[in-house]
Amino acid sequence: MEQGNGPHVNSPKSGSARGKLVLLVVVLIAIFLAAWGIIQRGVHYHSLTARTEDAAIPPVTLITPQPGPAIRQVDLPANLAAWYEAPIYAQVSGYVKMWYKDYGAHVKRNDVLAEINTPSLDAQYAAAKAHYDVIMARYRLAMITTERWTALKGTQAVSRQEVDVQAANAAAQKAELEAAEHEVDRFEALENFKKIVAPFDGIVTSRLVNVGDYVNAGGGNVTSRGAASELFSVADVHRMRVFVSVPQDFASVISPKITADLTVPQYPGKKFTATFLATARAFNAATRTVTTELTLGNEDGLLWPNSYATAHISAPGNPDIMILPTGALIFRAEGMQVAKVVNNHVHLLNVKVGINFGTTCQILSGVSKDDQLVANPTADLLEGDEVKVVPTTAGYNAKTKAQQAEDQKTLHEHDANPAEAGSR
Repeated sequence: MEQGNGPHVNSPKSGSARGKLVLLVVVLIAIFLAAWGIIQRGVHYHSLTARTEDAAIPPVTLITPQPGPAIRQVDLPANLAAWYEAPIYAQVSGYVKMWYKDYGAHVKRNDVLAEINTPSLDAQYAAAKAHYDVIMARYRLAMITTERWTALKGTQAVSRQEVDVQAANAAAQKAELEAAEHEVDRFEALENFKKIVAPFDGIVTSRLVNVGDYVNAGGGNVTSRGAASELFSVADVHRMRVFVSVPQDFASVISPKITADLTVPQYPGKKFTATFLATARAFNAATRTVTTELTLGNEDGLLWPNSYATAHISAPGNPDIMILPTGALIFRAEGMQVAKVVNNHVHLLNVKVGINFGTTCQILSGVSKDDQLVANPTADLLEGDEVKVVPTTAGYNAKTKAQQAEDQKTLHEHDANPAEAGSR
């Protein structure tokens, strides 16, 4: 039958070929994806292996031992005290007649601060003088009698025994006269204590007495509780004493060379320079500090006794002894160690430490100035471990250029004139 112009019909053969082609393409894509996955996994495996191996090597930053500070400095609390300060008590019992100097008054030595009425003491003083007069009369009579009996000693009118008795009586009267004289002197001295006077030039820092108060000869003003207190306090403030408790690790440099810049809360920004005066040369068992005394002039009277101050103490250091940050030290059973890096491998060195400055510590032996040391070794770092050196971070574990320049300047000044640098 002859074919016409009707629609084209696909043969079974052509459809089978197209299906095979699609299947082939799918298989090729699957093979490509599988191969790509295997390749990617291999790449990732090798990358992970490299990263793991790299992470197994600890990164470290290196430092070198530095010269010790030419000048050691520390800020410590301090207490100001007057050059002389004395509480003044009463030596006689009585009532305050009048006081003449108030708080803050400037006084000279022997200026009268107050007067005390002592009726009982006055009566005793008068009685002592009267008793002295009686003893004086008896003594004179005894002397006259002794002279008369002595004149008759070679005659038959008196016996030798009677002459000796009269002489002994005169000697006894003389002794009683001396005792009476001392008693008058004692009461006269007490009479002088009726006037309370300043023991030295200074200022009155306290007045704890008023007109009419009863004062006790046992030691001062009798309060409502019956306790004795001082009447006045006088302080000499032309110079001030500064007491500082210096820690034990800083006490080795205490000497006449040290100075301190003092600051007090009432004068912010103003500094007062104090110099060394004395040290206790013994530590307080509770605080492990030694009391050190400094002094400074106070001619303008700006500083007051019993003030709190901050003492910025400067003392000569020893640049010849190297220092390291305390973080570079390793505490092990073998002793104190540091980790030196040689060809990217760790070599542990035993060191002997000196004074601990807080963030740094003296290294007395065990390292040289050219050694490359791990800045912050970990606790599990062992001998021979491989490490990876990484650069330091400026401003964190590396000094800035300004700090390096300042260090070089300090070292240059010390090398040029060690004595002058040590005395600053």
